[in-house]
Amino acid sequence: MRNLDEETITQAVLARNVDMKDRRFKEIMTSLIQHLHAFAREVHLTEEEWAAGIQFLTDVGQTCSPTRQEFILLSDTLGLSTLVTAQNHRKPRGCTEATVFGPFYVDDAPDYELGADVGNGMAGEPCYVRGQVRSITGEAVPGARMEVWQADAEGFYDVQNPERTEAQGRGTLHADASGHYRFKTIVAECYPIPHDGPVGRMLDAMGRHPWRPAHLHFMISAPGYETLVTHVFRDSDTYLDSDTVFGVRSSLVADWIRHEAGTTPDGSQADKPFYTLDFDFVLNPASPSRAA
Repeated sequence: MRNLDEETITQAVLARNVDMKDRRFKEIMTSLIQHLHAFAREVHLTEEEWAAGIQFLTDVGQTCSPTRQEFILLSDTLGLSTLVTAQNHRKPRGCTEATVFGPFYVDDAPDYELGADVGNGMAGEPCYVRGQVRSITGEAVPGARMEVWQADAEGFYDVQNPERTEAQGRGTLHADASGHYRFKTIVAECYPIPHDGPVGRMLDAMGRHPWRPAHLHFMISAPGYETLVTHVFRDSDTYLDSDTVFGVRSSLVADWIRHEAGTTPDGSQADKPFYTLDFDFVLNPASPSRAA
């Protein structure tokens, strides 16, 4: 194929890929090529803009590290993460809604007994979290595995601290035989996503802020149920309606209730005010191909 031009290049590329063996990969790549070419034609992309785009993606990749996933931030802030989550996690009414995974999950969070302090010394006001994990039909889900993680009062996750020696604000617990769970942590606060890199510069150029409303992350799994990845958001937060990663769902907004010093939910005595959060999770039974 020679003498290709702007009108013939797309079909030439698609023809070159005709021998792809994986049908799903072929479907994805065919659509990607068609949409990329259509985008370039629609905006009449200049060489300078193309080069700037390549440099931007290079910068995003070079910013990634074991503790920072700039590509997830890019996907989140463009709404792609929410789109993919929404179309892959449609649930019956009454199930807890899923939302974005975020870039700060780690798979080696320590195990805790119910009622333990998952904050583990993380800076912030004390908060006691409790609730139940149930099925959409109302039955308790005993022993559900719950992974939780959050930022500190300054908006930083433990993995962002190069001097940390142990996990803080994250852990793994298991609900009891009646599906109930409880743990101590700190009050969730709003915070900006990391915005000192290429994604931050992109947001600034777009006239957008980098802030997320206060929230706790949860990933809940149990045999026979779809794994749930979600947040619980703090009511009345300034950024609930402008979350930079488009993750808020009204059903996931809850009250953090402030209490004066006194007896805490675990029976201890607090000499300063503390908060409580009560939130139940409702899991969707898994289809045979998606069983936990």
